[in-house]
Amino acid sequence: MSEISASDFDFVCSLVYKSSAIAIDTDMKYLVESRLTSLLRKTDFADIPALLLGLRTTANPELAESVVDAMTTNETSFFRDSHPFTMLCEDVLPDIARSHSDTITIWCAACSTGQEPYTIAMSILENCPQIASRVRIKATDISKEVVTKAETGRYSRLEVNRGLPVQHLPKYFVRQGLHWDVNSTLRNMVSFKQLNLFGNWDDLPMMDIIFLRNVLIYFAPEDKAKVLQSTAKILKPDGCLFLGLSETTLNLNTDYKRVTTDHSHYYKITE
Repeated sequence: MSEISASDFDFVCSLVYKSSAIAIDTDMKYLVESRLTSLLRKTDFADIPALLLGLRTTANPELAESVVDAMTTNETSFFRDSHPFTMLCEDVLPDIARSHSDTITIWCAACSTGQEPYTIAMSILENCPQIASRVRIKATDISKEVVTKAETGRYSRLEVNRGLPVQHLPKYFVRQGLHWDVNSTLRNMVSFKQLNLFGNWDDLPMMDIIFLRNVLIYFAPEDKAKVLQSTAKILKPDGCLFLGLSETTLNLNTDYKRVTTDHSHYYKITE
């Protein structure tokens, strides 16, 4: 594996931060080397120094995007931390459905390869099917590569074995050789789009529910606050925000208050 120089490491850290606000720790040099080595196999560059020299000296936004994609973490699974999905269907969605008769829009931000938005769809179909026809799930991620994979809805045996209840596999997936494809019922509930949380949100509608789980942990406090303040602008007055179990809005100068239920907790805008 090619070694990365101190100056090249700093260059990559700066590029990733400017593009995504993801801060790479100084002790993550080996991880950067490993991920850039994997990226090399998809390019014509001989080694990491040549790749980064090409990035420094030529205007190549696609290469820059590929480097940022390589540095982002796309760890995910079906029904990850199951409590939020139970809380969604038992504590949140019924109240929202009763409060208005319009379409219910759920935004799954940082959706990675799609397991979370498809989990949301399955949870709704299983636990409150009478609401399912009104729900539209919009899923986004900064990585073009993972959004493309999520949109195909195709998963390996290893991926469907990570968190997916065994009874859901034949019900919501169609086997295609060594892979499993989400069926049309799930596919019709979810739409995907590439989106940078620190970019332009103008195309996003007002949301009833936002899932922003396990992404703030990669940001500095001031950047966490920026994202949360932006979500507050597109969340409807009675809307709900879901964060990861280790994430919080405390000390981030936001208008969110924590709401605790028997299952877990979520956040609402203070009145």
